[in-house]
Amino acid sequence: MSLAVENVSFAYPGRAPVLRDVSLAVESGERVALTAPSGTGKTTLCRVIAGYLAPAAGRIVVDGVEAGGRARAGLCRRARAPRSVQLIWQHPEQAFDPRLTLAASLAEGVAGGRRLSRGEALSLIESSELVERFEVRPAWLDRLPHELSGGELMRLAIVRALLAEPRYLICDEMTASLDALTQAQIWRETLTLADERGMGLIVVSHSPALLARVSTRAVSLA
Repeated sequence: MSLAVENVSFAYPGRAPVLRDVSLAVESGERVALTAPSGTGKTTLCRVIAGYLAPAAGRIVVDGVEAGGRARAGLCRRARAPRSVQLIWQHPEQAFDPRLTLAASLAEGVAGGRRLSRGEALSLIESSELVERFEVRPAWLDRLPHELSGGELMRLAIVRALLAEPRYLICDEMTASLDALTQAQIWRETLTLADERGMGLIVVSHSPALLARVSTRAVSLA
């Protein structure tokens, strides 16, 4: 089982290509560090893989099935990526609809697109071990995204992605804005869950020390 990026190219409208003929593969249980200088397309590639941007050429294949027909050439705040591939955004405020409570946003992950009542959503979320493991406070769930700090919102973004039970998790600078203690706690839980579930990880970070600590191998876009 693997996530394959095959000869992917991408360009924003009116600009030179950001990605040209990029290929890589991530096996189940593997942690791949994606490295390259700033501005060379790491975040763009993450969004293409997760289905938030449509490639101009090439394809994404998830466990032998081509992912297609679901992406648009632009960003969307609410999760439209396939459940098997989830992206944790560098800036978590971009991952949430500002008009929805956090409970409603998390319910999208746990429900898989089904409509749930507020009570059903809260019950499913609060009963998940993820809430405890990532130290999410129940009081946060009734709030809107702008009412939480960046660190609190990042914890919720991680929980929402994991509630979907993805086979592949893309971590784009997911702890860059957090203090060292919080970074360590979040990565410890994320890696433990990855091992328990056999998830494949793609990790982007400007910290070589972090990449060396959490990844099993590195792929360079440069």
